[in-house]
Amino acid sequence: MAPARTILIVDDEESMRDMLTRYLSREGFRVETAADGPGALAAARRVRPDLIVLDVMLPGMDGLEVLRKLREWSRVYVLMLTARSEETDKIVGLSVGADDYLTKPFSPRELVARVKAILRRGREPGAETVVEIGRMRIDPGRRRVWKDGRQVELTTLEFDLLSSLAGGPGLVFTRPQLIERVWGGDFYGDERVVDVHIKELRRKLEDDPSHPALITTVRNVGYRLEGG
Repeated sequence: MAPARTILIVDDEESMRDMLTRYLSREGFRVETAADGPGALAAARRVRPDLIVLDVMLPGMDGLEVLRKLREWSRVYVLMLTARSEETDKIVGLSVGADDYLTKPFSPRELVARVKAILRRGREPGAETVVEIGRMRIDPGRRRVWKDGRQVELTTLEFDLLSSLAGGPGLVFTRPQLIERVWGGDFYGDERVVDVHIKELRRKLEDDPSHPALITTVRNVGYRLEGG
């Protein structure tokens, strides 16, 4: 039997930590907790979790700063929790390396589903060949992307989203299709999560306004990765 995956929950509310511990433990996860930023970083080094559920609003050091420091030495999966509804807060979290986010209040069952979906990604050995599309090279096995010869750092979700679009260059993918491919069939939440990740992908990949867009929006339908 494979060892239980370890989840680190970081939230300053004891009731939230207790509730999420109960739900995740029932699903067979080993759960560790921390109540503040320094505690989160210490716990991450000590237990080497498979995934961290990280609240943005923390005393002493907020979750975004924790994530920035964490990304200096770890690529552990991170699911951000935020009580803020502004899209900019979510994008900032994604831009510094979060793999997904949930806005409070949320259903604990949704969080469990998101955790399972994140952990399913990138764990299977990849024998896929390198794909070259326009100015990009995508290596599914190594989960790396290069544009104009320069490696582009993507989060797990961003890579999976780009790979899904690259599966059919020139084809239009709807939001439900992308959610099915990237988040899995047990996802339930706001379809606009796709828009947030596409926006961040564009920021990282389309840094030269003199070149044509790599990812285009097809109004009222979805998104397309251009093949040229």
